[in-house]
Amino acid sequence: MSLDTTTTPQEQDTPVTPAPVTDDSAAAPASAAPSAESEEAKPKRGRPKASAAKKTRTVELTLTVTGTADGEWQAELKHGSKWVAQGLKIPASAVSRAAKELHEDLSTPIDEVINAAVEQQKAKVAALEAELEQARQALAELDA
Repeated sequence: MSLDTTTTPQEQDTPVTPAPVTDDSAAAPASAAPSAESEEAKPKRGRPKASAAKKTRTVELTLTVTGTADGEWQAELKHGSKWVAQGLKIPASAVSRAAKELHEDLSTPIDEVINAAVEQQKAKVAALEAELEQARQALAELDA
Protein backbone atom coordinates (compact mmCIF):
# COMPACT_ATOMS: atom_id res chain seq x y z
CA MET A 1 0.00 0.00 0.00
CA SER A 2 1.35 3.45 -0.86
CA LEU A 3 0.29 6.93 0.09
CA ASP A 4 0.89 10.18 -1.71
CA THR A 5 2.57 12.44 0.86
CA THR A 6 3.30 15.44 -1.32
CA THR A 7 0.56 18.07 -1.46
CA THR A 8 0.03 21.33 -3.21
CA PRO A 9 -1.89 24.24 -1.60
CA GLN A 10 -5.03 23.27 -3.51
CA GLU A 11 -4.85 19.68 -2.30
CA GLN A 12 -4.53 20.56 1.39
CA ASP A 13 -8.29 20.73 1.84
CA THR A 14 -9.00 17.43 0.09
CA PRO A 15 -8.67 14.26 2.08
CA VAL A 16 -5.91 11.83 1.11
CA THR A 17 -7.21 8.47 0.00
CA PRO A 18 -5.03 5.40 0.07
CA ALA A 19 -4.28 3.53 -3.12
CA PRO A 20 -6.39 0.44 -3.69
CA VAL A 21 -4.99 -2.74 -2.23
CA THR A 22 -4.27 -5.52 -4.73
CA ASP A 23 -3.49 -9.16 -4.38
CA ASP A 24 0.27 -9.59 -3.80
CA SER A 25 0.44 -12.92 -5.62
CA ALA A 26 -0.61 -11.34 -8.92
CA ALA A 27 1.67 -8.33 -8.49
CA ALA A 28 4.83 -10.26 -7.65
CA PRO A 29 5.52 -11.74 -11.10
CA ALA A 30 4.75 -8.46 -12.81
CA SER A 31 7.09 -6.53 -10.55
CA ALA A 32 9.84 -9.13 -10.89
CA ALA A 33 9.96 -8.84 -14.67
CA PRO A 34 10.63 -5.08 -14.78
CA SER A 35 13.38 -5.39 -12.19
CA ALA A 36 15.06 -8.11 -14.26
CA GLU A 37 14.89 -5.89 -17.32
CA SER A 38 16.31 -2.95 -15.41
CA GLU A 39 19.22 -5.11 -14.23
CA GLU A 40 19.99 -6.08 -17.83
CA ALA A 41 19.79 -2.46 -18.92
CA LYS A 42 22.38 -1.42 -16.36
CA PRO A 43 25.98 -1.72 -17.52
CA LYS A 44 27.63 -4.64 -15.79
CA ARG A 45 31.00 -4.42 -14.14
CA GLY A 46 34.08 -6.05 -15.58
CA ARG A 47 34.96 -6.97 -19.15
CA PRO A 48 32.15 -7.48 -21.63
CA LYS A 49 31.63 -11.02 -22.86
CA ALA A 50 33.32 -11.90 -26.12
CA SER A 51 31.05 -12.04 -29.12
CA ALA A 52 30.35 -15.36 -30.75
CA ALA A 53 31.46 -14.06 -34.16
CA LYS A 54 34.99 -14.98 -35.16
CA LYS A 55 37.14 -11.92 -35.78
CA THR A 56 39.32 -11.94 -38.89
CA ARG A 57 42.96 -11.17 -38.24
CA THR A 58 44.50 -9.00 -40.94
CA VAL A 59 48.16 -9.03 -41.88
CA GLU A 60 49.83 -6.05 -43.52
CA LEU A 61 52.29 -7.15 -46.20
CA THR A 62 53.51 -4.71 -48.82
CA LEU A 63 55.08 -6.11 -51.99
CA THR A 64 56.71 -3.54 -54.22
CA VAL A 65 57.82 -4.59 -57.70
CA THR A 66 59.92 -2.07 -59.65
CA GLY A 67 61.03 -2.28 -63.24
CA THR A 68 63.39 -0.29 -65.43
CA ALA A 69 63.16 0.50 -69.13
CA ASP A 70 65.94 -2.05 -69.69
CA GLY A 71 63.69 -4.83 -68.41
CA GLU A 72 65.35 -5.30 -65.03
CA TRP A 73 62.87 -6.00 -62.21
CA GLN A 74 63.32 -5.92 -58.44
CA ALA A 75 61.01 -6.87 -55.58
CA GLU A 76 60.82 -5.66 -51.99
CA LEU A 77 58.64 -7.09 -49.23
CA LYS A 78 57.66 -5.28 -46.05
CA HIS A 79 55.76 -6.82 -43.10
CA GLY A 80 54.23 -3.93 -41.17
CA SER A 81 57.18 -1.58 -40.73
CA LYS A 82 59.88 -4.29 -40.93
CA TRP A 83 61.64 -5.07 -44.20
CA VAL A 84 61.58 -8.78 -45.02
CA ALA A 85 63.42 -8.59 -48.35
CA GLN A 86 64.91 -5.77 -50.42
CA GLY A 87 66.46 -5.55 -53.88
CA LEU A 88 65.62 -9.09 -55.03
CA LYS A 89 66.22 -9.43 -58.77
CA ILE A 90 63.15 -10.90 -60.49
CA PRO A 91 62.94 -12.12 -64.11
CA ALA A 92 60.47 -10.21 -66.29
CA SER A 93 58.70 -13.46 -67.14
CA ALA A 94 58.02 -14.11 -63.43
CA VAL A 95 56.61 -10.60 -63.03
CA SER A 96 54.36 -11.12 -66.02
CA ARG A 97 53.11 -14.51 -64.76
CA ALA A 98 52.44 -13.14 -61.27
CA ALA A 99 50.51 -10.17 -62.65
CA LYS A 100 48.37 -12.48 -64.82
CA GLU A 101 47.60 -14.61 -61.75
CA LEU A 102 46.57 -11.57 -59.70
CA HIS A 103 44.30 -9.66 -62.07
CA GLU A 104 43.94 -8.70 -65.73
CA ASP A 105 43.94 -5.01 -64.83
CA LEU A 106 47.43 -5.51 -63.41
CA SER A 107 48.80 -7.73 -66.15
CA THR A 108 47.88 -5.48 -69.09
CA PRO A 109 49.99 -2.43 -68.14
CA ILE A 110 52.84 -4.61 -66.85
CA ASP A 111 52.93 -6.60 -70.09
CA GLU A 112 52.98 -3.33 -72.05
CA VAL A 113 56.04 -2.20 -70.10
CA ILE A 114 57.73 -5.59 -70.58
CA ASN A 115 56.93 -5.62 -74.32
CA ALA A 116 58.35 -2.10 -74.69
CA ALA A 117 61.54 -3.23 -72.93
CA VAL A 118 61.75 -6.27 -75.25
CA GLU A 119 61.41 -4.03 -78.31
CA GLN A 120 64.06 -1.69 -76.93
CA GLN A 121 66.44 -4.61 -76.36
CA LYS A 122 65.79 -5.95 -79.89
CA ALA A 123 66.62 -2.52 -81.33
CA LYS A 124 69.79 -2.43 -79.23
CA VAL A 125 70.80 -5.90 -80.47
CA ALA A 126 70.17 -4.86 -84.08
CA ALA A 127 72.29 -1.74 -83.62
CA LEU A 128 75.11 -3.75 -82.03
CA GLU A 129 74.96 -6.37 -84.83
CA ALA A 130 75.22 -3.58 -87.42
CA GLU A 131 78.20 -2.11 -85.56
CA LEU A 132 79.80 -5.56 -85.34
CA GLU A 133 79.35 -6.07 -89.10
CA GLN A 134 81.02 -2.72 -89.78
CA ALA A 135 83.92 -3.68 -87.49
CA ARG A 136 84.33 -7.01 -89.34
CA GLN A 137 84.39 -5.25 -92.70
CA ALA A 138 87.01 -2.79 -91.43
CA LEU A 139 89.10 -5.70 -90.14
CA ALA A 140 88.79 -7.53 -93.46
CA GLU A 141 89.96 -4.46 -95.37
CA LEU A 142 92.98 -4.13 -93.08
CA ASP A 143 93.95 -7.79 -93.56
CA ALA A 144 93.65 -7.65 -97.34
